[in-house]
Amino acid sequence: MIPIDYQPYFVIAVIFLIFFFIYKNLVKPSVSFLMAMMVFLVTGVLSYKEVLVGFSNDKIATIVLLILISSSLRKNYNIELIFDRIFKQAKNYKSFLIRMMGQAAVVSSSINNAPVVALMTPYVVNWGKKNNIAPSKLLIPLSFSTIMGGMTTVIGTSTTLLLIGFLTENNLDSIKPLDLLFLGLAVTIVGILFIILIGHRLLPNHTDVIEKFKKNTREYLVEINFKPDSPLVGKSITEAELRNLRGVYLVEILRNGHVISPVEPTEVIEQNDVLIFAGDTDNIVDLINSDKGLTFPKPDEENPDHGDIEVMECVISSNSSLIGKSVKASQFRNRYDAALIAIHRDGEKISGQIGEIKLKSGDLLLLFAGANFKERVDLYRDILIISSLRKIRNIGAKKYYALGTSALLVGLLAVFGQISLFSAVLVIFSTFISFNMVTIQDIKRDLDLNLIAILVFSLALGQAILKTNAGNILALGFINLLEPFGIVAILIGLMLITNLLTSIVGNAGAISISFPLAVSLTQNLTITGQPFFLAICFAASATFLTPISYQTNLIIYGPGGYNFRDFFKIGLPMTILYLLVAVLGIVFLYKDALLP
Repeated sequence: MIPIDYQPYFVIAVIFLIFFFIYKNLVKPSVSFLMAMMVFLVTGVLSYKEVLVGFSNDKIATIVLLILISSSLRKNYNIELIFDRIFKQAKNYKSFLIRMMGQAAVVSSSINNAPVVALMTPYVVNWGKKNNIAPSKLLIPLSFSTIMGGMTTVIGTSTTLLLIGFLTENNLDSIKPLDLLFLGLAVTIVGILFIILIGHRLLPNHTDVIEKFKKNTREYLVEINFKPDSPLVGKSITEAELRNLRGVYLVEILRNGHVISPVEPTEVIEQNDVLIFAGDTDNIVDLINSDKGLTFPKPDEENPDHGDIEVMECVISSNSSLIGKSVKASQFRNRYDAALIAIHRDGEKISGQIGEIKLKSGDLLLLFAGANFKERVDLYRDILIISSLRKIRNIGAKKYYALGTSALLVGLLAVFGQISLFSAVLVIFSTFISFNMVTIQDIKRDLDLNLIAILVFSLALGQAILKTNAGNILALGFINLLEPFGIVAILIGLMLITNLLTSIVGNAGAISISFPLAVSLTQNLTITGQPFFLAICFAASATFLTPISYQTNLIIYGPGGYNFRDFFKIGLPMTILYLLVAVLGIVFLYKDALLP
């Protein structure tokens, strides 16, 4: 057992040790945190209840639920279509980065940033894949922009609300909204410009995700018709924006038994035209999910009220009875309870309507699978299933009811009492489950146990710092060191120690430690507390150094394939710049109180 007087120093030593292990990639973060908790348990620093307190923490539960909800929204609704409209003009990395960061920052000024990041992450990852840009080059900027944007308003971040609560409890003047707006805009604009001009070079390029994606990409020939209400009918190919599509290109048009190839940009589309596209699996599905009014020929016509359609990828076996037969002659649909929508034949150009193409051994087929498909495959043994791909979404009535019910319940809770973010996401998640929009399989697939372990054990790490008073000892020692250099030096010291604490114990823990120090300092110095309260507010929100320091960093940690070093490499210069701008802004606003 470690004596109580020595526990704070022991905790500080253990923390620096585990972060060294993590930074050097000697041990996985989740294992490193687990080892620290075992040490604290054995030495009596923490009890087992304090180690496990994270499992009942509403913030951790909120992050987990948000990830599951965002996955469900993407699965059941055409969220990509909305984002495609927003980012339509973004044709390269820099233009997408500017639009993404700017709009994420604006939205986060009035909406909690965790749902914003959870909802945007899948789209940003897919945009990166389609444009051969690693998600790791995009997701940190997404998280950082929402953190900075949240600092422009009183309601933008929980850090500000927590500090205002402390000020109210102690009968102190609250932070001025105009001060927040001025400083928030300054750090947001400078921060975004830094990432766009310089910081993007410090972002990791984890191309393994992209390489894996490329290996699984196959180019298919696919036949596509127009829906009756398609806005493209009567337009030229150029006007319909069917040129320069991502991952797909228009090969030919079938019109009244004639083949138009190559297709000129001025060619005008007619209602009964059949378009033959070539492209990879994901981009074919994206094309149908877009708002261009395109559809696969038979499935939608024969069963317009279908739900989600599972897209399967299969290959013709070497001894298949289908070899040499056309798709139509083989009665493929009735035989397999599946509609063939595209064919890939490696090394050979194929042309014409899908139904007339004669199948060969090794042909890759993209098809809509019915309920009896797998049973028929086992029965006939003519084709082999390779993989189950994405689904073509059809937003049925039940999904509109689910959204409406969720909005109604959250609204009622808001009217009859203050509702927390956790309560809101729990209501939405429960509603989605009741409408069967989230299944056990979805939860198993989307639940990241490694992330949960990091969340729980990092919270216990904060408990050790607070319980042993290690944070206060560290803060007071640092501030006493800077006291002879004047008020501005003390202000900077308070910001630095607050930022260090927020990287380890989170913004709530950092504010809890720094607030009484700020009150004590301003009383001893007989000056207004406003600049010091602003200082700790912005310092506690500069959560750029580690993935565990803030919820949005944790949400993107897995999808980006990041490690702790990735955050530190971009987070350190970002933090220095952010704090420098904040200090200059505070000194400018309160120069009469801070400068001699």
